[in-house]
Amino acid sequence: MEVVIIIVYDYERNSDMEKLIQAFVGILPKKLQDIYYKYEEKWMYLLFGGLTTVVSIVTKLLFFWIVPGEPKWETTAGVVFSWICAVTFAFFTNKKYVFKNETKGKKEFFKVFVSFYGARIATLVMEWLIFFIFCDLLHISRTIITFASQVIIFIANYVLSKLFVFKKKDDAKSNG
Repeated sequence: MEVVIIIVYDYERNSDMEKLIQAFVGILPKKLQDIYYKYEEKWMYLLFGGLTTVVSIVTKLLFFWIVPGEPKWETTAGVVFSWICAVTFAFFTNKKYVFKNETKGKKEFFKVFVSFYGARIATLVMEWLIFFIFCDLLHISRTIITFASQVIIFIANYVLSKLFVFKKKDDAKSNG
């Protein structure tokens, strides 16, 4: 458990990605910079949500390719495996770059971590149902459903993260 905590604290201090993003934005024309800063959170979610989608798709299709044949458990196992990979990637990138959530200490970090994974369980169930219905029952291509389902999951994940996990402290105080 201590190894995980050390990695988390090193991750919290690393700002190379932020410097890279700022350098990229700095070369844009002023009007584009203004648009970027006005909608920064949404642009960052588009970037890191897009990368999370790539992680999800690649790990799912890789799993389907590695597991031989078509065992009945393959679809569920592939969805769960890709979910774990994608959600772990998404947690760290969303926390740091999209919602700029800073936590003080292990307890607060793990509270946010558990909240994030809890919210993402809803989209895991949603994705599993999509695969069960369209792949297992209707026999539509897993590859097609892998790509199509990502649109729904992408939007649902943003809404859940924004409303329940990374809400601003000011919002939390005014809501109760």
